[in-house]
Amino acid sequence: MKNTFRLAAALFSMSVFAVGHSGTSFAADTARARAVESYVNVPMPPGFQVTVNELEGPVFTDAKGKTLYTWPIKAMRNGYAADPENKSVCGDKVVLKSAGLMSPYPGGLDLPDPETRVSCIAYWPPVYAADDAKPVGNWTIITRDDGRKQWAYDKHALYTSSLDRVAGDVLGGSTMARRGDSPAAREPIGPPPAIPPGFRVISTVRGRMLLTDTRYSVYESDSDGPNKSNCVNDCARTWLPIVAPHSAQAQGEWSIVERGLGVRQWAFRKKPLYTYSEDEAAAKLDGGDVPGWHNVYTQTAPAAPKDFTIQATLNGDVLADAQGKTVYYYSCGEDSADMTPCDTMESPQQYRFAVCGNKDVGKCLRTWPYVVASAGAKSESRIWSTVWVDPNTGRRAQPNQQGALNVWAYRDRPVYTYAPDKAPGDFLGNNTGEWHGRWNGYQAFWIRDLGGRGG
Repeated sequence: MKNTFRLAAALFSMSVFAVGHSGTSFAADTARARAVESYVNVPMPPGFQVTVNELEGPVFTDAKGKTLYTWPIKAMRNGYAADPENKSVCGDKVVLKSAGLMSPYPGGLDLPDPETRVSCIAYWPPVYAADDAKPVGNWTIITRDDGRKQWAYDKHALYTSSLDRVAGDVLGGSTMARRGDSPAAREPIGPPPAIPPGFRVISTVRGRMLLTDTRYSVYESDSDGPNKSNCVNDCARTWLPIVAPHSAQAQGEWSIVERGLGVRQWAFRKKPLYTYSEDEAAAKLDGGDVPGWHNVYTQTAPAAPKDFTIQATLNGDVLADAQGKTVYYYSCGEDSADMTPCDTMESPQQYRFAVCGNKDVGKCLRTWPYVVASAGAKSESRIWSTVWVDPNTGRRAQPNQQGALNVWAYRDRPVYTYAPDKAPGDFLGNNTGEWHGRWNGYQAFWIRDLGGRGG
């Protein structure tokens, strides 16, 4: 059956980054494309819908706007974790011991805060199906061990997240590679992007980045006209036109440019598309450094608030505070059967205190201070916010509570600087913690990492 395409009409209101160096900036990319990503209008059971998220693009939500997640199985060092196909292992038992999946730590260790721990389904409520519900397309129904019916998509059980508080939140997980490195993370799911065969879209801190199906970056040129390529001869040997097969047809935001001699080239939003002959690896941003050329995004991510800058470092471009100090985010995935996150203000803080100050809270605050929001600061996006935190506990606090700090948070998780960083561009705290900071620790907030793609 022929797919139909649907374009969400909303536009983002985006602020602009301050840039701490010359050259092509994230701000320039952000200003280029403000439309949101279009998606394939797939069949859905009654009660489900699609919501376009600022960072993750189109995601499936329930009737109340709660984002749907899967828990895809993942190989750990000492076994496998999460849901196999057509089965949910997220139950109602409160787990009190470690699983031993993340060596060198053995299983059977006491987990923190036993008196306040909750079950997996309290953290990740299953998306239950009515007794008379029927499968629709890729939506199927599985039977849980407790006998209840649960919706699944592409053979993976579906959940909502207790971290998502209002409609449209996507705080329970991410498809960005930076979050996918943490243990057995939950992932938001959505309909396929409305792209022709031969392309794919990935989530990055810059936005939803368009790639070829071999994962090479896609570029556009300022020199081209609407549906007209001016890149010929030597230019076309450096910037390789992405050829559309003879059977290809224009669809939605996608059109076809006739280059002559029967050669047809794909165009997106009327801009002819190319790959860069000097890209040596997947998902690179190097071509975007060439004046007049830009990476292509189906939608750009909102820029950080005005309290932040971007600084050039030896390893790429990094988010920094107003004084130019590198900003870090904290990641943590717990070694339990439930694999619950431990990087939120509601989760046990013992993990972070152990990494940032060897359990000394005062040392943590001196070494990894929060990025305090300026007076009256506010965010124009949903992925950035100001939150009140009790610095002595790491827990959420009431506004203006005595001793509390109003700090910046990315996806509702506070961000930090690192005291030993002295000059703009220093990133001495990068990868601090367990397994390069990915399982429990700090990583620099890369806007552009020369060792990989942005974010």
